[in-house]
Amino acid sequence: MLYAAAALAGCSSGEDTTATESTAPTLSASAAPVSTAPADPESEAKSTALTVYRGFWREMQALYADRNGTTKDLAQYAASETLSKAESDAQRAHAQGRIYLGEVTFSGAMVTKAELDNPTPRVTLSSCLDVSRWQPVDAKTREPVTLPGDRITKYQVVTTLEKWPQGWRVVRDKPQGKKC
Repeated sequence: MLYAAAALAGCSSGEDTTATESTAPTLSASAAPVSTAPADPESEAKSTALTVYRGFWREMQALYADRNGTTKDLAQYAASETLSKAESDAQRAHAQGRIYLGEVTFSGAMVTKAELDNPTPRVTLSSCLDVSRWQPVDAKTREPVTLPGDRITKYQVVTTLEKWPQGWRVVRDKPQGKKC
């Protein structure tokens, strides 16, 4: 299934988080001092997984928006089946003269499972992906591509990330066929 097609296939719980949103914390003058105690590995893995997922969708937007497919940063966020499928699906869209403009947002992202004792540590996320503002357009004319009126634009996604030697990577990003 094409990622773009899956993305154009629907969740809205919790606060919206854009795929391009910065995750850098801001500190006020009254912020508490930073602890020197070691970070909880599970909390750190969960936080990192959410950050990587945001980066993944930021790079997916860039890949689909660039008809030449010159963005190589997706490999910093995805690997395995997810990386190869995303690249081939984007190439297919580009070969059809389409690019995708706008943004993908997600909400209600939460870690549903953390398997950090595995030989390859793994975190599973569940979120509501919103592609209603990520639209296919003709690459030359920028005219919107006609889409089915009954398409789902907000849907539940289950995402698996693994910790590889290069860092955390999205290895599965599966739409669940359920609106949210």
